[in-house]
Amino acid sequence: MVSALNGPTLAASRAALSAAMADENPNISDDAESIEPGEIQEVNMEAQAEGIRTVFSDPTNFNVKHPLYSPWTLWFDSPMTKNRNLPQTPISAVPQTPGPLPQTPGVAAAQGWMEDIKRVISFDSVEEFWGLYNNIVPPSALPQKANYYLFKEGIIPAWEDEANKDGGKWSIQLPKDKNKPHVDKMWLYTMLAAIGETFDPSLTTLDPSGSPPNSLITGVIVSTRPQFYRISIWTRLAPGMPDDDGLRERIEGVGRHFKVNVLGYTESAKLAGPLATDVEFVSHKDSEKKGKPKKITI
Repeated sequence: MVSALNGPTLAASRAALSAAMADENPNISDDAESIEPGEIQEVNMEAQAEGIRTVFSDPTNFNVKHPLYSPWTLWFDSPMTKNRNLPQTPISAVPQTPGPLPQTPGVAAAQGWMEDIKRVISFDSVEEFWGLYNNIVPPSALPQKANYYLFKEGIIPAWEDEANKDGGKWSIQLPKDKNKPHVDKMWLYTMLAAIGETFDPSLTTLDPSGSPPNSLITGVIVSTRPQFYRISIWTRLAPGMPDDDGLRERIEGVGRHFKVNVLGYTESAKLAGPLATDVEFVSHKDSEKKGKPKKITI
């Protein structure tokens, strides 16, 4: 079976497996030293495999982690967190990523708004993500006007951040009465697509230099409001920029993947209605302008 991981992640996973096997077989290096030149060492692969414990086989005592392509940070706010400290996710469930959170230029401009947004935790592996997900309140149970923001580490959930200022967002608005049973799964699938880097199909191709292009996705958001939910995907670029060779096609590919593969609608489905919108893209700069912003609709 072909691995679904990209090159760097697959290499990191293999390194983690090798390290785990080395921990479980401390005498291998000693045996290697006793091998005569030209002699091939026999390796008991079955014994080594027995020493590997993933989160899927042992949720508590796993010794192998599956790294993500990028570290991520979860943020949260609601009317109840304003001017208060939000309790951290239990450390026993999700170990904190060591070190301070790096910040990109433009953070100072958003500091006033960011005072009420609480950083919950950072993570960089599949296991840490599931530990986090299993220990937080799902969107369907959040109070009104609450928001979860899942952004790549070092990027704050604000337009002013350097990584966001030239971008925009795909979003969909869903009536609360019809979608409360479904919003938790929609949000989970949105997060999985983000941390798995599946939103941007162009990441599977190489540019002329032989490297994959930078990911368009900076973060995802779910918001609860009195009568609807809103799920958004933020991008670092938006169509209409100079030298946007193929950018509109990439942006539309993100929206199409969001609508069809993540939310589960057909591409031709018309979703707009009372308190509901189609899957729509608006640049952050257009959102700031007076009047009706330009939209791309999938």
